[in-house]
Amino acid sequence: QVQLVHSGGGLVQAGGSLILSCAASGGTFSAYCMVWFRQAPGKEREFVAGINRSGANTYYADSVKGRCTISRDNAKNTVYMQMNSLNPEDTAIYYCAASLTVAIQTRPGAYAYWGQGTQVTVSS
Repeated sequence: QVQLVHSGGGLVQAGGSLILSCAASGGTFSAYCMVWFRQAPGKEREFVAGINRSGANTYYADSVKGRCTISRDNAKNTVYMQMNSLNPEDTAIYYCAASLTVAIQTRPGAYAYWGQGTQVTVSS
C-alpha cells in the first residue's frame, strides 16, 4: 500500500507560481498513475492534472491547461505539479492520488490512495 506525503503549497499572490510535490513510499511508485485533484470550499473535488506510470503521457483539466505542468521522477518516487499564472479561483486544497490503472482517470473514485492535502491560497 502506498503512502503519499505532500510538500509545497501556501499563500501566493495572483500571477505567481508555485510547485507542489508528492512523495510516495511503501509501494512501487512506477506502477502507479499519479494525479492531482483540488477541492475548494463548498465545491466538489475536481481533477487538475494526471501523469501515467512512465511519465510519457499527461492530461490536464481545461481550467489549468497551459498554466500547469505535471511531472514525475520515478527514481525519487515523487510527482510534481508546477502552477503558473495563479489566480484566486485556484485557491483550494490540493491532493495527490495514486492508482494502478494504466490510463489517467479523472474520477476521484478511481483512486485508492490519497495524500493528506495541501492548502493553496491565491490572493488578489
